Amino acid sequence: MSSKKDPSGGVPAQSKGSWTSFLKSIASFNGDLSSLTAPPFILSSTSLTEYSAYWAEHPAVFVAPGRESDPEKRALLVLKWFLTTLHQQYCSRSEKLGSEKKPLNPFLGELFIGKWLGDDSDPEVGETTLVSEQVSHHPPATAYAITNEKHRVELQGYNAQKASFSSTIQVKQIGHALYTVIPPGSEEKERYLITLPNLHIESLIYGTPFVELEKTAKIASSSGYISKIDFSGKGWLSGKKNTFTASLYKASEGEKHPLYTVEGQWSNNFTVKNARKEEVDKWVVSENKTTPLTVAPLDEQDLYESRRAWKDVAENIQKSDMDAVSAYKSRIENAQRELRRVEKSEGREWERRFFNRIEPTGDDATIQKLASSLDLSPTLDGDKTGGIWRFDAQRAAGALPPYFKVGGEGLGITE
Repeated sequence: MSSKKDPSGGVPAQSKGSWTSFLKSIASFNGDLSSLTAPPFILSSTSLTEYSAYWAEHPAVFVAPGRESDPEKRALLVLKWFLTTLHQQYCSRSEKLGSEKKPLNPFLGELFIGKWLGDDSDPEVGETTLVSEQVSHHPPATAYAITNEKHRVELQGYNAQKASFSSTIQVKQIGHALYTVIPPGSEEKERYLITLPNLHIESLIYGTPFVELEKTAKIASSSGYISKIDFSGKGWLSGKKNTFTASLYKASEGEKHPLYTVEGQWSNNFTVKNARKEEVDKWVVSENKTTPLTVAPLDEQDLYESRRAWKDVAENIQKSDMDAVSAYKSRIENAQRELRRVEKSEGREWERRFFNRIEPTGDDATIQKLASSLDLSPTLDGDKTGGIWRFDAQRAAGALPPYFKVGGEGLGITE
């Protein structure tokens, strides 16, 4: 008997033909891979708008900088929080579903809204709210805002993904995140501009794809600190998957003089050491449970909220009824195309509900300065995300469904 491993060993027997065809189509495709249709067994029933929740599934860690009065320790807590989000953002789906799945591509105006009612690890965390909205369709971009008013912290940002093929699927993440905190005893906002790591898909040929991060992500603070995270991963001959090293240093002193270093596997655990190489903190993924996000029941959600809008598609993905999946997806897509046609003919564009497009130079000198320190363009790549997007807290205050003037006709629902 041959001991040679079957390259498509993770692919269901009935899907091996379609998987082989899919791999061939990827290899010969030139452009954005998001438009390709993947085989049923690799499809997710979750929309990309829901991925924004991965930023704060440990609410106590998310708000920790808002409880720290020392700026150096605050910067370290922001770095720690960012590192704790990586497992959820890039690894949890593989662990839960057996492999990375292709998410549903959101439609313009799609919303995902929820809240974390606290954190079992700390009863003093309070409520943390999430608003996620698809603000652009061409190019596709998702904006989000996560707020904890009790501890005066907020994360907002937007991102797009550009996928291409070069021996495997390469994904460039475009956009940024902005963490804002008002420290104890102060009324001045402290800001942290965060870049997003690039990634590629491993184990594609075996039909068990998973995410590996690559290159570098950085965090620059208005208090004068910079964090740099380098991702290496597993090579052909050595190393462990999901490996990273990070350092926190003063911008004025440079990365050759780190105040803290962090190393480990973002999918498993990492250790924080000070400048004297002493361990000061440690994070073990398996020992830190996530806090579930609470969302409204389906029948109380707006028509444009993700889980209600995609309900029929998601149910039929679970049943592997791809004819029904195609029919329900087409109903939404055709209705959206008709909306765009009408808007164009009337000389207007879709009105975003919770986010505004701002000018690339704007009047926020702090963000521009931070962008410069991270080698980001003054435009923050807004041309690749349909604009630079900022959360409108006033419009969000007390907002209730229905969130848009357009009703079911925007989704192909006529009854």
